[in-house]
Amino acid sequence: MKKLWWLCCAWMWGTEALCAAETVPENLIRIGTERTELILRSDDDRRLRQAYFGPRLANESDLAYLSKARGGAEAYVTHGMEDYFEPAIRVLHADGNPSLLLTYKEVAQERNDLVQTTRIVLQDERYPFEVRLFYKAYLRENVIVMWTEIEHGEKKPVTLYNYASSMLHFGREGYWLTGFSGDWAHEVNMAEQKLTFGKKVIDTKLGARANLHVSPFFLLGLDGAACEKTGDVLVGTLGWTGNFRFTFEVDNANDLRLIAGINPSGSEYRLPRGEVFRTPDFIFTYSTEGTGAASRDLHNWARKYRIKDGMGDRMTLLNNWEATYFDFDQAKLERIIADAAELGVDMFLLDDGWFGNKYPRSNDRAGLGDWQETRAKLPEGIGALTAAAQKEGVKFGLWIEPEMVNPKSELYEKHKDWVIHLPNREEYLYRNQMVLDLSNPAVQDFVFGVVDGLLTRYPEIAYFKWDCNSPITNIYSPYLGADKQSNLYVDYVRGLYRVLDRVAAKYPTLPMMLCSGGGGRTDYEGLRYFTEFWASDNTDPVERIFIQWGYSYLFPAKATAAHVTSWGKQSLKFRTDVAMMGKLGFDIRVDELSEPEREFARAAVANYNRLKPVILNGDLYRLVSPYSGEHSAVMYADKGREHAIVFAFNRNSRFSAPIRNVRLDGLEPQRIYTVREINRMPGARSDWGDDGQRFSGDYLMKVGLPLFSGAHLTSRVVEVVATGIDRNGLCSE
Repeated sequence: MKKLWWLCCAWMWGTEALCAAETVPENLIRIGTERTELILRSDDDRRLRQAYFGPRLANESDLAYLSKARGGAEAYVTHGMEDYFEPAIRVLHADGNPSLLLTYKEVAQERNDLVQTTRIVLQDERYPFEVRLFYKAYLRENVIVMWTEIEHGEKKPVTLYNYASSMLHFGREGYWLTGFSGDWAHEVNMAEQKLTFGKKVIDTKLGARANLHVSPFFLLGLDGAACEKTGDVLVGTLGWTGNFRFTFEVDNANDLRLIAGINPSGSEYRLPRGEVFRTPDFIFTYSTEGTGAASRDLHNWARKYRIKDGMGDRMTLLNNWEATYFDFDQAKLERIIADAAELGVDMFLLDDGWFGNKYPRSNDRAGLGDWQETRAKLPEGIGALTAAAQKEGVKFGLWIEPEMVNPKSELYEKHKDWVIHLPNREEYLYRNQMVLDLSNPAVQDFVFGVVDGLLTRYPEIAYFKWDCNSPITNIYSPYLGADKQSNLYVDYVRGLYRVLDRVAAKYPTLPMMLCSGGGGRTDYEGLRYFTEFWASDNTDPVERIFIQWGYSYLFPAKATAAHVTSWGKQSLKFRTDVAMMGKLGFDIRVDELSEPEREFARAAVANYNRLKPVILNGDLYRLVSPYSGEHSAVMYADKGREHAIVFAFNRNSRFSAPIRNVRLDGLEPQRIYTVREINRMPGARSDWGDDGQRFSGDYLMKVGLPLFSGAHLTSRVVEVVATGIDRNGLCSE
């Protein structure tokens, strides 16, 4: 039976109010946003098939043709029946039967003026087995989220071998896939390839630090390579802080099926009767205007619906790591806290090395798991540091890695049964540490207690940098029974979410950074609990230009932590300009800066604070790709097209190489804008003078500005303000 409930909503630019059910043929299910839709069809055989996926159809009368069509790809293909390619789901019933045949049972839909939610129930008529498909369409943001629920009523557990979050089908002339891969300090390197017959799989099997070698997102160009401003493209990602797999399979008819979900490798899941297995969210947007529009849609959605405090502010900070590493004491940290106040940042962040007494944390080989202050370093504890920060007028943040343990620790000596390790095997260590077994409720209590205990003793702690430096090695849980070991990869992540849910419930406004040895965790489920992620341990600004460019396809600037450090030999200005494209922080020896550098840094922090509404909440325009040559440029513009910031970088141009203007984007052609260079070193001159020059938006977007030069490792930051708009006294008429 088909059930439809439609709440009164404004449709298509708000010009028409629909307060009743749409006129949709009975056998069609229409799912979509204001610009994209997926149409499913239930045929006479009661199988659910994908009838259409693409730009939203303008005329409802055309739906009749789709309703009468026959055949086509099933919406959620099962294993063991008549399909010969990769299935979305494969199970083994309690009686040993490996087949599943799902037929359509019912649909329920709800919609308001922001979101449409669809729930479709499929069932196997021979077994008490249900699969429920969910689709959540964000109408204005043009983002769709898909997931499934799997449940059965068989007497004994059923084994799930494949359990995809989603399946989509495409029938186009060609497919171009862009993946993002790399390694520690070498994240999100972009590579594009044309898909031909067969399967291309993007996956990871690392568990806790799942994204070490490959990121959980992709770009898919349809009928042509993915371009910035033109063409059809799908940008997709999985919201799961663990092993994932994307399968792209082109068949004999040149049709493509895309399957996204948890990586089932080593994760055959034993599902008891009555327990609901919910898959992670597959999140995607479909653009007919290239990757630029797709990214802006995802950023708008993420800020509004997914990232913790996504519409809120972000704190600038000074980290002590590169100034001290493990070698510090209370007096040294208090001097750095004073440096933070002088710099004008919001917070001082104490990094690794503050804990452990029997095994003091003086290197990365000891102390993890023992979360008490090292008395020899901090005799007055964290409380003395929070008091020093309060005295200087800055907040205090703290580094933790609560999921991990060093074998050289009191925790390991007391609770080896809490550690993931193989029986009767020598332990394999990654970075001298191992992973606590978060499938165990007692371990979940301990990890929550790390955070809760610190905040109870020191409520002035305003921020945590939550690290995770090891993949899961020695994959075996002392807690799970012998028949459930393959559940571990999944149950570990679920245990992590239980801990984070408890933290969020008790400390709902606590900002935290999601860190994993750099970009080892970069997913939209983790970001429900974290305000930002650490993009890479590589902070060389030349490398960061590429790294931040890659992440920009999926994540808004406010989610990408970017710090000014001593990596690289570039000027302080170049390093700062790169970091200002994200959530700005510093990790430098302030006492080693010259007076002009100190003056510049203070001014840059003040500029960033003034410009945060544009950088963190504005629309991103990727103007010149670093992959195209020795120059790159990125622009942020506010929603009213009144205020924009352009970052332009010269790397290592060859002698006499041609230099092109940078054409801006996202402005109003008829408006007049004042262009003014900011973030200049003291005494540096600007081509546009101190007061700036005026140009029309049309000129700036068609002719552009001469922002590049042949000078090596130099940068410019340009502020663009519509005439008559007062931005703190700058560029107004």
